[in-house]
Amino acid sequence: MTRSRTARWRPVGWAIPVVCALAVAVLAPAPAVSTPGFAGSDWPTWTKDARGSRHNADERRINQFTVDDLSVKWAHAFPRTGSTLRSQPAVVGGRMYFGGPDGLFYALDSKTGATLWTFNLSTVDPEVGAAKMVRDSPSVANGRVYFGDGRGYLYALNQHTGALEWSQRLDPNPAARLTSSPIHFDGRVYVGVASAENTGGMDYACCTFRGHVDALDAQTGELVWRYYTVPEPKAVGTWPSGAIHWSPSGAGVWSSPVIDPATRTLYVGTGQNYTGTEGDSDSVLALDVGTGAVRWKNQLTHPDTWRVLCADPKAPPGYCPGLEDGTALDFDIGTAPNVFTVKGRTYVGVGQKSGVYHVLDTRTGEIVWQRQLSSGDTTYSESGIQWGASYDGERLYVATNQGNPGALHALDPETGALLWKTPNPADGCSWGGAALAPASCLLAHAPAVSSSPGVVYEGSSDGKIRAYRARDGKVLWQFDTIQDFQGVNGLVGRGGGLAAAGGAVVADGMLYVMSGFRPLYPSDKGFVLLAFGK
Repeated sequence: MTRSRTARWRPVGWAIPVVCALAVAVLAPAPAVSTPGFAGSDWPTWTKDARGSRHNADERRINQFTVDDLSVKWAHAFPRTGSTLRSQPAVVGGRMYFGGPDGLFYALDSKTGATLWTFNLSTVDPEVGAAKMVRDSPSVANGRVYFGDGRGYLYALNQHTGALEWSQRLDPNPAARLTSSPIHFDGRVYVGVASAENTGGMDYACCTFRGHVDALDAQTGELVWRYYTVPEPKAVGTWPSGAIHWSPSGAGVWSSPVIDPATRTLYVGTGQNYTGTEGDSDSVLALDVGTGAVRWKNQLTHPDTWRVLCADPKAPPGYCPGLEDGTALDFDIGTAPNVFTVKGRTYVGVGQKSGVYHVLDTRTGEIVWQRQLSSGDTTYSESGIQWGASYDGERLYVATNQGNPGALHALDPETGALLWKTPNPADGCSWGGAALAPASCLLAHAPAVSSSPGVVYEGSSDGKIRAYRARDGKVLWQFDTIQDFQGVNGLVGRGGGLAAAGGAVVADGMLYVMSGFRPLYPSDKGFVLLAFGK
């Protein structure tokens, strides 16, 4: 399969980055945290490594001089369903692992796309229906693949055969879900639990869910410890409809945890309250990996009490108390943190839907610096920072979503100074597949950012995957995914907006992208996983 000539030769020179005239210190790259038994060129977990870099320091074949030679080597097409793509692949030892929108979990040959095995989530619970799809990304460690689904189940499969080794439903709430990708460390699996309970209507007794972070034994799935982000909800009255009003609730953990192996500390962000104001909403938590004990926590926004009815102009008064005092913000933290060391001092950074990237001292939790990158003031705070940033040892790369337009930023990790900013190209909706539905197109960056030496990768809601030069933000290569692709599995697929809740994966000379998230461009076909190489 060859790449679109239009995509290859589309002029990109107009996308001139905004470069700040700043003196930038040369920083030593942070040491990579390897996964025992795997090559450094692998990408075994959502964050690439324990500290959350989303950077493959061992990638050499794809660089700033060769990235323009990338073309589609194979595609895997999914059947048409009502679900979008969310599961970023893990790539280990020549195999890739991910969940599809069809209730299946896949293992493919990463070079050819040949299907090695599949696992049907209905094997565990045949009643889960559409919620059975995988909404997070897997972690591969010690011969097992760990991942979660839209009903709050966490699974462990045999890496080589796909056989189920154990599964655990981590929360009984029907709306519980795992968008947090699990991370394996020292014989345990750590994951956050969130829910969509705040989507209930006026007759719903909102809300009883409370977010939590769980540590499970990696071999057996037994719960080792659990940290709840809010106190147990109590009935505090009724909503105008007469439904019971429960409070406090929410503070789901949508983001993926990271771990500093040196201090054995887990860092993770939390979401907003659904009801009430108590608990650790919109917070960064630092927890002891052994016990779950709090080492420190920093609440970045308070109060923030929001449910979907807050965005409904037709909802009568009384269903969103925060609207009256301006605290219905929806400024949750969906991004995984980044742990990095500069001049001997270790920091933890995290982006927020408020549009702010925060950097905290890992010893105390105190703010070191903050950088406002977008306003975060849209209906669902979708102009902010959505899923994750990347750190390559020199710069932090942070993308804003619907920032009119969204943009990719490079920040000095020590000071937060803006080194460069490249907006989503203004012509993104006027060429390729997006041009067929310009009213649906958005110049937005929902996916997490990824990087390899000299190159930064970010996808857009306009259906393009782009590679940027790390030193100045120049667009080096872009490819339109909103076109038909013949899958090696026999189906024909068509891309859409680039998948949120994950990002591009760079491993062993290949670039992998899931295409099929909002906007959903008109198509009678299912979405696609694309594999690029030279």
